[in-house]
Amino acid sequence: MPQARLVRLRNHTLSRLRNPIYWIGVPALLLLTYVILWPVVKLISTTFVWKVQDARLAPQANPGHFTLFHWHRVLASDISLPLFYKPILHSLVVGVSVSVLSLLFGCVLAWFVTRTDMPLKRMISFLIVIPYLLPNWILSRAWLLFFKNSKIGGTPGILQSILHITPPDWLAYGFVPITLTITVHDSVFVFLLVGAALSAMNSQLEEAASLTGASRLTVMRRIVFPLVMPSVLSAFILIFTKAISSYGVPAMLGTPVNFDMISTMLYASMRSRLMTEANVLSLTLMAITMVTIYINQRVIGKHRSYITVTGKAGAQTLTALGRSKWPVASMMTVLMVILAVVPLLILLLQTFMLKEGVYTLSNLTMHYWWGGSDPAINTGEKGALRNDIFLLALKNSLTIAGISSVIAAIVGLVIGYVVARGRQNWLGRTVDQISFLPYLIPGISLAAMYITMFAKPTLFIPALYGTIAILIVITVVKELPFTVKAGSAALMQISPELEEAAQISGASWLTRFRRILLPLTHKSIASVFLLVFIGAMKEMELIILLVTPRTETLTTLTFYYAEKGYDQLTNVILMVIIGIVITVYLLAVRFGKADLTQGIGGSS
Repeated sequence: MPQARLVRLRNHTLSRLRNPIYWIGVPALLLLTYVILWPVVKLISTTFVWKVQDARLAPQANPGHFTLFHWHRVLASDISLPLFYKPILHSLVVGVSVSVLSLLFGCVLAWFVTRTDMPLKRMISFLIVIPYLLPNWILSRAWLLFFKNSKIGGTPGILQSILHITPPDWLAYGFVPITLTITVHDSVFVFLLVGAALSAMNSQLEEAASLTGASRLTVMRRIVFPLVMPSVLSAFILIFTKAISSYGVPAMLGTPVNFDMISTMLYASMRSRLMTEANVLSLTLMAITMVTIYINQRVIGKHRSYITVTGKAGAQTLTALGRSKWPVASMMTVLMVILAVVPLLILLLQTFMLKEGVYTLSNLTMHYWWGGSDPAINTGEKGALRNDIFLLALKNSLTIAGISSVIAAIVGLVIGYVVARGRQNWLGRTVDQISFLPYLIPGISLAAMYITMFAKPTLFIPALYGTIAILIVITVVKELPFTVKAGSAALMQISPELEEAAQISGASWLTRFRRILLPLTHKSIASVFLLVFIGAMKEMELIILLVTPRTETLTTLTFYYAEKGYDQLTNVILMVIIGIVITVYLLAVRFGKADLTQGIGGSS
């Protein structure tokens, strides 16, 4: 009997070792634990231990021993109000305001594009998506070009310099411009999520309700709204977490009036070498995000009973706008051109102006693009295309975005395989849950973790801080929730029978992956590559703490120039980022069929 058990154990072990779910899943689980769970544990532990440098803050510091000093200093000391409570209040107010405004704006756009007979849907959908292709702080630059006043010096904006209208401080800086600029950028996510839900909704439900005498308002309240509620709530939580952790916009528009948010205070603490206090701020930001997501999941759970699946999908019934359809389409087109295109054109014009704010032909120049060193202009800084710092930043950005996109697409598909094929297995479920955790961690908090973790060699990995490698790793890790979900969703649509037939014929898993899975999921891979590339090219919050002079990127270089007051050079680099992102997007649409607007706008 013991011999029989031993044979069964041996056969069971061999079966597990041959199963790709296990020989891929176990290393994946160990890797995810190291790059996601371990940094969180390490960050938490640092906040409860005295550091050598703490002796300058507290004479009783005992390096290496347990302490609550850092938590007390952040939450209950004389500096707690400016360090924590005001920034957290500002973050929450901005987060809620941006989320509400984005929902209102995005839902209206989604309804007109997906549920009405409005013309020009394709063009309007593309115009709506343009802000997503841009860093959100580009809109901050455009805002300052219009509304900047003389409070912080330099050339005032168009309103003051040309129209002689001095914008008040509350309009030029602080809560109002931060909220509005982030809203314009983030309402795109509402449009995409809610628009997809509205497009997939079976119109037979509305038709049946209308036949029973229900009014349009009743149909909207009792049928449409409950069905799209999960998407609305998901959009709310996505925008809220992005808004409270945003760094670029509040740094540009909030700092002049001391409107600090947790993200900007965290960065300021890092630059002041208050590393542990910054870690405490990171953990509080993570806690807010996790609590908000938990509440969101509980609320969504209450609405799951409204989801209806029918065996027969009816043709989408569009609301007729009648004579107003062309005025509505024209008004929406003009609105999106003003929000998405006009700011870019003005920023582009600024790159050719020798002196900012002087709108004459004699003031036009190519200096900021191709000029040499002139001590009278930007203290001798060369034009971008002849500037070694810019060329290094361009090379680094393309390297990070290109390599991260390829790795993220492949890793997402491989780990997605474990999740898709191991749905009923503890390993698949565990890998799925851990890969989702980076979604709960704000980018600037994740960067703080990686500084703590990779500042010196750990295990068999050398110190990565100050290298391109750490920027690639953190980009891939931050995108895991999306890439794994996309990979598993694509693989769930492929029947396991195809693999089984190939396996019977003697094909190895790598051969099956290369000859079957990759060709059948190429559109999903193209979409993942596109979105990760775009995200990496415009990333700020995730890498601002990790960049060094050797690893400068285009986004961080814009902030360096903005702090120096080199506004035209800043705008040149922004134009380069925009040009690269839009070019890659159009190439992905043309050759990879990875169009963000597909399935949203329909045809017009």
